[in-house]
Amino acid sequence: MTGPTRRALLGSAAALAFARPALAAGGDLADLEPAVAEMIDERRVPSLSLAVIDGAAIATLAVGRSGRADGEAVTPRTLYQAASISKTAAAATVLAVAQTGVVDLDADVRSYLTRWRLPPSPLLDGGAPVSFRRLLGMTAGIGVPGFAGYGPGEAVPDLVQILDGTPPATSPPVTVVAPPGRQFLYSGGGYEIAEAALEDATRQSFATLFRGLVQAPCDLGDSLMEQPLPGSQAAAAAVGHREDGTPLDGGARTMPELAAAGLWSTPRDLALLLAALSDSWRGTRRPLLDGPRIRAMFAPVDGFSYGLGGAVAGTGEVLTLQKRGQNIGFQSYLALYPATGQGAVMMTNGDRGNEIAAVLMPALAARYGWPAFPGIID
Repeated sequence: MTGPTRRALLGSAAALAFARPALAAGGDLADLEPAVAEMIDERRVPSLSLAVIDGAAIATLAVGRSGRADGEAVTPRTLYQAASISKTAAAATVLAVAQTGVVDLDADVRSYLTRWRLPPSPLLDGGAPVSFRRLLGMTAGIGVPGFAGYGPGEAVPDLVQILDGTPPATSPPVTVVAPPGRQFLYSGGGYEIAEAALEDATRQSFATLFRGLVQAPCDLGDSLMEQPLPGSQAAAAAVGHREDGTPLDGGARTMPELAAAGLWSTPRDLALLLAALSDSWRGTRRPLLDGPRIRAMFAPVDGFSYGLGGAVAGTGEVLTLQKRGQNIGFQSYLALYPATGQGAVMMTNGDRGNEIAAVLMPALAARYGWPAFPGIID
């Protein structure tokens, strides 16, 4: 980030930070558009979409072009791949099922799995189970950090093939690589185990569970937990771009790993989810999760840096949840202060989008008076 661009954004935010302007419901962030436009242009990121939460209010900003041949400008309803922010939505889905009593966060997930079995390993002999809590908190000792997706014309594996690492899957098998509970290992593979266990326990698809237990209650009208994106929605989606600004063939990689990386969404929808989580934490408006479940989401697992669905830091009013999303061609970031109801979601259709997040998030923290923003932590 060049000096002039960084100063433009930080100067704009700093000028407003003293007043800490309140957001109006349905408002926008138009005064930040010039600085954001300069940043995306410098980084060959075709567009950036943003939603800021301040209590009950959500304001949006969409800058740039979708990358489609028609050159259409993005809007707050343009769809982006959420990438690993899908894990935050997935964790909320698991917690919503746990709230019904169908699954236990601390039970061994092998008791729920029926279609696929976790490969035997002496690493499992220490007594600590591979549980939903550890899978979502990245301490289950599971490998396969992430997934690269599938291009146009490539065969797409089902969930069992993904877990086994068998064709047409191009990712390695999902296995235990460390004793559960002993260390933090970022693992998209662990989220795919959680997806399989949840489906087997409920006898419903993960997409159905997300729609019924998270999407509908939170009014996430533009989101889809579906891969590839159906043709009827493709016209509302941004096209992913590489670091050099080259568009992806077909517009996006297909990501069949739904819990780990399969959500299509908008910043406004994800802000509505974060607002519902904040309501759950504070016991206001329409809580999505009950007390035990929401406390579990924001509690570090096994003493490490992750809660359920994102990195956590701080306590009380400075407690924050953050999550980065990085699929090929799409990068995104979110931050939430559950106790104060403040935060933001940023989504881009470029491989350098999170370079912008590193400046934009602190600037928003200054503008809206977020308490003791720790900087980017995920």
